[in-house]
Amino acid sequence: MSDTATEYSTRTPRLRRVFVSAVVALSAVALFVEPVARRELSDGRTVDFGLLQLKLAYNSGVAFSMGDQLPMWLVLTATAVITAGIGVYAWRTAPSSSLAAMIGLSLIFAGAAANVIDRAVDGKVTDYFHTGWWPTFNLADTYLTCGVVLLLAALLRESAQEPPNESSS
Repeated sequence: MSDTATEYSTRTPRLRRVFVSAVVALSAVALFVEPVARRELSDGRTVDFGLLQLKLAYNSGVAFSMGDQLPMWLVLTATAVITAGIGVYAWRTAPSSSLAAMIGLSLIFAGAAANVIDRAVDGKVTDYFHTGWWPTFNLADTYLTCGVVLLLAALLRESAQEPPNESSS
């Protein structure tokens, strides 16, 4: 077996384990926090940390409440299909992805999956981080944002490290 084939055969399962482990752990944390936020903030209570407050809100739409007038089944189906697509993409690209890219994809998938599960339970996503200058969001949304930033940084770093294409003119 060649060195490249050996590296491929040992690297792929490891990156896929990182992906699955991170998704399960991150999703579990986000799904654990949401009922706690609902319980502790349900009476209209707000906890002020300066730039960030804990304040309960619900979002029946998607990002920034877009689509909040659409039927719940449609929003749930669309977000579930997109989330499944992200999971398939992450699984299939694991062999050629860097660890940073896989962690970014794990964050994105975990955040999307936690929001889909939250929406499936009661037709809306529970939000609880409030800034006053940005729409209220939750831990899963934070995963999504951080995952996108990490994935983009990893992809930019990888493309900067690639040797330039040599083409004859």
